[in-house]
Amino acid sequence: RIIAMAVRVLVGCKRVIDYAVKIRVKPDRTGVETQNVKHSMNPFDEIAIEEAIRLKEKKVAEEIVAVSCGPEKCQETLRTALAMGADRAVHVQVDQQQYESLQPLAVAKLLSKVVEKEKINLVVLGKQAIDDDCNQTGQMTAALLGWPQATFASKITLVDDKLEVVREIDGGLETIQVNMPAVVTADLRLNEPRYATLPNIMKAKKKPMEKLTPSDLGVDITPHYDVISVEDPPQREAGTKVDSVDDLVAKLKDKGVL
Repeated sequence: RIIAMAVRVLVGCKRVIDYAVKIRVKPDRTGVETQNVKHSMNPFDEIAIEEAIRLKEKKVAEEIVAVSCGPEKCQETLRTALAMGADRAVHVQVDQQQYESLQPLAVAKLLSKVVEKEKINLVVLGKQAIDDDCNQTGQMTAALLGWPQATFASKITLVDDKLEVVREIDGGLETIQVNMPAVVTADLRLNEPRYATLPNIMKAKKKPMEKLTPSDLGVDITPHYDVISVEDPPQREAGTKVDSVDDLVAKLKDKGVL
């Protein structure tokens, strides 16, 4: 039996270098080039926003609050979330220098404080960001809140007062039930995000966006580890074409593979 209950949803929206951009390492190897590079919302966060909107369309979610932590340009990402269908936005302002060393634990602490402030009972995040690929923020947020977590979700259904979540795992799919409130992280096959229409992009400019700082939330964002060096991956060697299966086997034996 599926019933509707009023759910207040928080969705994380990270601004990342666009997936189509070729990443370049800085000459001093302290990170990657971000200046004059196209940025967009983390694709997994787009999926999280879409799922929250679908929950609202089903009359399950009451309000969707989009949150982003970072410099002023993160407001563009939040406006995209608002244009897609989020109701309000919260921008936790972090200057560019601090943002470059902002780590998942600090983000989880910030999100958990916003959750408490906004009286949220469902957090939906992308399973990971495509820039650092950490896959940690959702799990850490759940731990800080003391809430159940359902990671790598490919389907979400509210059943009575529980969430039924189909998870992507190495061996296939796993279906679990978690009590509410809960933290869910979105996998690739959860849905296909909609495009923001021009009228909704215009409406998004008038939707409320609250600006906070880490100190407003009582959170210390000092990093716990330092990145020593960022390196380009080694260049791949060119492949070799062979004329027959026998040649292939001989080559593999020469390489010690067989």
